[in-house]
Amino acid sequence: MGSTGGSGSIGGATNVRVVVIGDSGTGKSSLIVSVATDSFPERAPPLLPPTRLPPDFYPDRVPLTIIDTSSRPEDRNKLGAECKKADAIILTYACDQPITLERLSSYWLPELRRLEVKVPVIVVGCKLDLRDDQQLSLEQVMTPIMHQFREIETCIECSALKQIQVAEVFYYAQKAVLHPTAPLFDQETQTLKPRCVRALKRIFILCDHDRDGALSDAELNDFQVKCFNAPLQPSEIVGVKKVVSEKLPEGVNEHGLTLTGFLFLHALFIEKGRLETTWTVLRKFGYNDEIKLRDDLLPTAQFKRAPDQDGALRPQELEDLFSTAPESPWEEGIYEDSIEKNALGAVTLNGFLSAWALMTLMDPVKSLAYLIYIGYPGDPVSVFHVTRRRRLDRKRLNSHRNVFQCFVFGPGNAGKSALLNALIGRPFVEKYTPTKGDHYATNVIDMSEGANKILVMREILEDAVHKLLENKEFLSPCDVAVFVYDSSDEASWRKTAELLVEVATHAENSGFEVPCVMVAAKDDLDPHPVLITDSARVSQDMGVESPITVSMKLGDISNLFRRIINVAQRPHLSIPETEAGKNHKQYRRLVNRSLMFVSVGAAVTVVGIAAYRMYAVRKHSSG
Repeated sequence: MGSTGGSGSIGGATNVRVVVIGDSGTGKSSLIVSVATDSFPERAPPLLPPTRLPPDFYPDRVPLTIIDTSSRPEDRNKLGAECKKADAIILTYACDQPITLERLSSYWLPELRRLEVKVPVIVVGCKLDLRDDQQLSLEQVMTPIMHQFREIETCIECSALKQIQVAEVFYYAQKAVLHPTAPLFDQETQTLKPRCVRALKRIFILCDHDRDGALSDAELNDFQVKCFNAPLQPSEIVGVKKVVSEKLPEGVNEHGLTLTGFLFLHALFIEKGRLETTWTVLRKFGYNDEIKLRDDLLPTAQFKRAPDQDGALRPQELEDLFSTAPESPWEEGIYEDSIEKNALGAVTLNGFLSAWALMTLMDPVKSLAYLIYIGYPGDPVSVFHVTRRRRLDRKRLNSHRNVFQCFVFGPGNAGKSALLNALIGRPFVEKYTPTKGDHYATNVIDMSEGANKILVMREILEDAVHKLLENKEFLSPCDVAVFVYDSSDEASWRKTAELLVEVATHAENSGFEVPCVMVAAKDDLDPHPVLITDSARVSQDMGVESPITVSMKLGDISNLFRRIINVAQRPHLSIPETEAGKNHKQYRRLVNRSLMFVSVGAAVTVVGIAAYRMYAVRKHSSG
């Protein structure tokens, strides 16, 4: 099963650059002359010019450029520069000079690490014809070195004089670049790596047309033709299944080759050195060298910026949904604590849809890729809709987005985190813990007219505001800004008022004006007497609504999230104006700045629904 034909370009590589390094006198130049001319040079020059092996030299039909190097101290900088341009390194020692072998681990390999050269290394023992039969075998010598230096791809001995395994040296170097081991296989555990397993599982599901959990003879043959442009003979199919069933009985059942058997076959190919077979399969199904879908399969031009029946997905069910993707997209980072979960820690339907909306806002191409990974049957691009610019929303006095992004400003201990936690249904925590890093929360909001909207809230740390506002386009993805203050603390109010002016000034200067909402938090505490009149005055002066009073502790949020969306849906109102802004309002109207951010918010709820339906279909078929 599996054979590869030449294509002239594999994994995007049109040429492989191999740099040959090692101690003086180990046979570097003789090795290069020997592979290029099929003869041993009586007097090899001290340093050869670049040598090119033509495309038809090896089966992959990718040309090879070989760079000779000098090990003289005065040439050290040049050697380092060549190593940094290499696709692979051939590191030589002389079989008849034990000191050159010792210097692999005492000098050369550490030097490559110091230079931060992160390419495959092929260790080559030259002058095999002079090797003492009493010496330790190659395996005995190299095993401890390979354990210490994992960058070594393989080791081989050769003789340029006797033409023994000379061509194989450069073949292994080319192969290490075109068909690398590291992304596929863990040498220490002798198992396929998780990302490789996920990709192969997706391929298996795509090829299992009747969804019976096994590849029939016809499905195996279709797979073979797609990947290798040649059908399998009936006897070959029988042979494949026999090999699997003898080693792994559960790898074959009455319907054909199971997923377990499919994975076993690929592990077997890799163990036998046939990495090109697995790589050919992965590349035919659109994977790059990182085992992710290639960029050309994800139409980025579409995103130009200017389960069971319990209604929730448990961690294992989420893992199953994303088991054909490189990894689960929501296990860490901003997603981990940003979505609604039930008491058992399972993601609710609203949490699921909101997570897709958040991922689409943050990285629409990633969202598209994961729809493809989980096997969305239709055109994934069709579930996305790019909305009009926010400036046009303001001109037309409304916004038809389904997803609204809200930036939450305020000083420390004002109640920002409590506000975000309330959005996803988390209980109030009395103890104050300062937020560190990015903090998001997102959920579906049931609007009174029956149309659901998704609100994405991003907490902006007080200490980060000044730095963020240095970016002219910082407010470009923001639909509405919320300013939170502790209604019992005058200092908290003063700082929030300063932040409101600072953000409003930035919006006026950048052209990214956003409607604003003020929130007086901690209404369960006694309000500071000055703040009631002061906040009303500031609101009136700047043209925004009076602060909304809430108490997260008492659970009294006054329909806050619905009111935030109502403000966002009328983007021409509640836009604060500073004194300077008022004085220059006429001038600003004449400045026609183009928004550089085009939200992909509207209708991204459809992405989540499409993904959820795909999960339900898969769950039903597997059941």
